[in-house]
Amino acid sequence: MSNTPAYDALIARSRSQYHLHHLAMIAGVDRETLMPPGGAEARALALAELQQVMHARSTDPAIADLLKAAAQEELDDEARADMREMTRGYTLATALPAELVEAKGLAASRCEYEWRAQRQANDWAAYLPNFREVLRLSREEATRLSDALGLSPYDALLETFEPGMRGAEVSRVFGAMRGWLPGLIAQIRDKQAKESVIEPVGPFAFEAQRALVREMAEALGFDFTRGRLDESTHPFSGGVPEDVRMTTRFREDDFSVALFSTIHETGHSRYEQGSPRGWLGRPIGTWRSMGIHESQSLAFEMQLARSQGFLERLAPRLVHHFGAQRAFEPENWVRAATRVVAGKIRVDADEATYPCHVMLRFDIERALIAGEMQAEDLPAAWDEGMRDLLGIDTRGDYRDGCMQDPHWAGGAFGYFPCYTLGALYAAQWFATIRRATPDLDARIAAGDYAPVFDWLGANIWSQASRWTTPELVQRASGEALNPEHFRRHLQARYLTSS
Repeated sequence: MSNTPAYDALIARSRSQYHLHHLAMIAGVDRETLMPPGGAEARALALAELQQVMHARSTDPAIADLLKAAAQEELDDEARADMREMTRGYTLATALPAELVEAKGLAASRCEYEWRAQRQANDWAAYLPNFREVLRLSREEATRLSDALGLSPYDALLETFEPGMRGAEVSRVFGAMRGWLPGLIAQIRDKQAKESVIEPVGPFAFEAQRALVREMAEALGFDFTRGRLDESTHPFSGGVPEDVRMTTRFREDDFSVALFSTIHETGHSRYEQGSPRGWLGRPIGTWRSMGIHESQSLAFEMQLARSQGFLERLAPRLVHHFGAQRAFEPENWVRAATRVVAGKIRVDADEATYPCHVMLRFDIERALIAGEMQAEDLPAAWDEGMRDLLGIDTRGDYRDGCMQDPHWAGGAFGYFPCYTLGALYAAQWFATIRRATPDLDARIAAGDYAPVFDWLGANIWSQASRWTTPELVQRASGEALNPEHFRRHLQARYLTSS
């Protein structure tokens, strides 16, 4: 007989929830990739029902008794980490009534599904009623979580994505970046203005693009026996470690959209596939936070795949798939793939201007949750922010403006800061890897990515949620989050390289 019966019972419940989460994730992926339009309402109802079942299980009062009993049992360090995560999860779950979870899930499913066509049609007026309802329910969620956690409403939402992070800290980091990033972007653009670049000329056949992105995913270690690559309106990753789904999107005039979004999602997917097999279903067996998750995708897409050595090796493969053209000559291709250009679309932004997109969304969503801004105020705030941060006019362009992302349609407020936190973490990971492997760039240029994958596997993937985020960062890199690594990375790549 086990001497930890309460803990064992909690782990059994955790594994049961893991299986239901698997089904929910795959149903969500299918909705975005393969589901016929006529199935939208039924799928929304089915997912809302499943979420209600999962919520009921996660808020069972018996869990409180089990947590109390397990706290008295003799547990090892890993089990205590499980307890930390289960206690946090129970607090978050019990803060929300089942009817709110169901209502928000249904509203978000409808809003996100209809957003796809509404965005394409640039139809803000049709989108607004659905968005207004999602925002109303998200505010209620934030208020209830705030009461349970003793945090501000926005910080309570941020806690669900980036445990331990607070809006004040994000503001401090972003505020410092606002002090140096615009000037650095200007320096980079001045330097690049003096460089001649030939842009690749399409069209680029979709079949050739599909072959290229699959080749890249395989080269970067994605296991297709435990995952799939499909197409969707907005690239994403989902599923569970044994069944990882990722998507990309194709443009006939620009193969780089599919290429780099696939590399980005491969980073997410390798993190999932690298989860410790012995921890599957346990609270410590899941990914640590959205910021850490994003650090993996950006380690792949920006730190590795935009490096000179990687891009030079990629150039002959572009010729193989699309035919020879001057744009694919290695020196030119490196310049083309590392252009810093202010644009409207976040997911297509270069790594230097990308944080500006996130800062805008952070400012807006905090104001929306606080009630300082209403849903109908969003376009004007967006236009003002894009003008101030990037000098871009987005007036009247809802499609590539405030409707471009599915996150708010899906009720994911508090998520956006994680993208730039991920970029900061990724720069810190690579600074650490370079200290351990001084010839890293030469090895990447030779096609040897093992130093990157081995380090990430040992220090990030295999650790899952064993540690809190600050502990994980300290153990992996030897220091707390240090945004200076990101600035040095941008300076080294764009101002000191040839």
